[in-house]
Amino acid sequence: MARTFSSPLTTVSEALELASADLLRPMLALASKVRRAAVDAARRHDHDGKRAAAPPPRRKPDLIAEIQGLLRGDSLRGLWDALDETQQLAVREALGTPDGFFDRHHFQLKYGRLPAGFGAAATPSATLLHFFIYAPRRGGVDPTIVPLELAGRLRGFVPPPPGAEAPAAGELPEGVPLTRRDMEQAAQHDLLAVLRLIEAGRIAVGTSTRRPGTAACQRIAEVLADGDYFEWWASRAPQRVREIGPIRAFAWPCLVQAARLAELRGSKLALTKAGRAALHAPAAETLRATWKRWLGSKLLDEFNRVDAIKGQTRGSGRRTMTAVSGRRSAIADALSQCPVGRWVGFDDFGRFMQVAGFDFAVNRNPWNLYLAEPRYGSLGYDGSHEWAIVEGRYALCLLFEYAATLGLIDVAYTEPHGARENYTHMWGSDDLLYLSRYDGLHSFRLNALGAYCLGIADAYEASTPASRAALTLYPDLSIHADAPLSPGERTMLETYAAEESDGVWRLDRDRALAAIEDGHDPDEFRKFLAARDYQPLPETVDGFLQAVRRGALALKMRGTALLVDCADAEIATRLATGKRTARLCLRAGERLLAVPTASEAAFRKAARAMGYGMPPR
Repeated sequence: MARTFSSPLTTVSEALELASADLLRPMLALASKVRRAAVDAARRHDHDGKRAAAPPPRRKPDLIAEIQGLLRGDSLRGLWDALDETQQLAVREALGTPDGFFDRHHFQLKYGRLPAGFGAAATPSATLLHFFIYAPRRGGVDPTIVPLELAGRLRGFVPPPPGAEAPAAGELPEGVPLTRRDMEQAAQHDLLAVLRLIEAGRIAVGTSTRRPGTAACQRIAEVLADGDYFEWWASRAPQRVREIGPIRAFAWPCLVQAARLAELRGSKLALTKAGRAALHAPAAETLRATWKRWLGSKLLDEFNRVDAIKGQTRGSGRRTMTAVSGRRSAIADALSQCPVGRWVGFDDFGRFMQVAGFDFAVNRNPWNLYLAEPRYGSLGYDGSHEWAIVEGRYALCLLFEYAATLGLIDVAYTEPHGARENYTHMWGSDDLLYLSRYDGLHSFRLNALGAYCLGIADAYEASTPASRAALTLYPDLSIHADAPLSPGERTMLETYAAEESDGVWRLDRDRALAAIEDGHDPDEFRKFLAARDYQPLPETVDGFLQAVRRGALALKMRGTALLVDCADAEIATRLATGKRTARLCLRAGERLLAVPTASEAAFRKAARAMGYGMPPR
């Protein structure tokens, strides 16, 4: 969430007036030590080698006047030089904001520590940093502001703060039981598999929500590469796993609708023209376009999938939810800063987003969101709407359920149970084993497909290039594969052939006819086979492909027609041969006439002129 700033302090005098004398006195004592260390020994001591020290002032106005004198010129520079590294970073960070605001939480996220004296103590001990950063109100113990007057002097020699470093990257930690999924090739397989299910009319979605139900998700999970992240649909799965529910299987119907690859027809999804074209297009291109479409889609707010948090979809809660496009863009921009091919912990990524300014908010008023019960379980209470609770859970969902499903990132994860316990202090959390089904995402790795989809790379080059399986074709129309097929190779074979056993396929006339009817080009399949068999295609295979091409193109659709049942054969004959009606119908049986739909009105008028009427459809 965006940082909020206190009201600025204008002058040094104003800032010192707000401080207590009990803080100003030790500040002066610290300044005296700095001066003694900085002045030449010959000028600091009398002939006996001892310094003639002046008594420190007692009255607050005198304390203020002396400190004001220290905050100018060389004396100010000397105080700056005496700060340790962490203290100097604190001043640099404060000067990096328009109002000189020192954000303690932001600083600790960025550097993993706080400067000495700026911890959680109720009464902080004086440090040299108190000459630079002040409490904005009388009696305040939380120094947060550099006065504007002092900030102007400091910016003359203090360097700007260092930029946020990319999140720490490396290898997966040893000793942590993680499940790893490499999603780059899996997503390319899954895209085609899901499109085939939709083409077969097997994916139903809600007519108003356009979201898949349990049955549709199970069908999808069964065809995904290595299944969904958790085997929630398997009968042998324990209850805790079944309760996690679908993740990738839920995402795919939403993604293909957002990308306009599929649309709702009746209660089921059907491929659009773009969806049919995607069956033959390079999968990486389709996945990249799908990701871009998803960034701007309004089909689903991913935070709805964090269903333990209530109040999102009704009344004031619904009205205060922010636009999803801004959230997605912030996460996508942060993701593009991650190193390609290196594992990044999600917690490190979350810290990076907050430190680097990739800000977004899920809800403008967290009081509308709650666990279990609106009043006591509201997320508006302190500690209940922190980034990790709200924005962090949204980011987990977007990365785990959508970015990974599309193959942009590889993931390493555990079951969500007990993976993130930063919500357990909240009222209403006692019965929750996890706040979201995505809590187990531990690390992710931006891969080559992700670099292409995010615009980091101009072209896609697979992290692990898919090997081309060698095929052997036999005159009996069987095809033998000598190695596991890539997702694209398997999809191509499934289009024209049926799998008889592991690695053995046979050309199938019904499949081939259906493929050509759907717009597949058999010449592409012939090239596919020829490129993988070092011998010429058997004559029977070539003859098979020519025959199914001729057969698939033997019939042409010329339009639709009404089938008219006449009272008897004599009337049918009169209408089929009548001067005004013969050109408007065709004989389809002893009593049946076929009337083109476009000619219906003209046929009715001509039939009435002959004394025959036809009830409306």
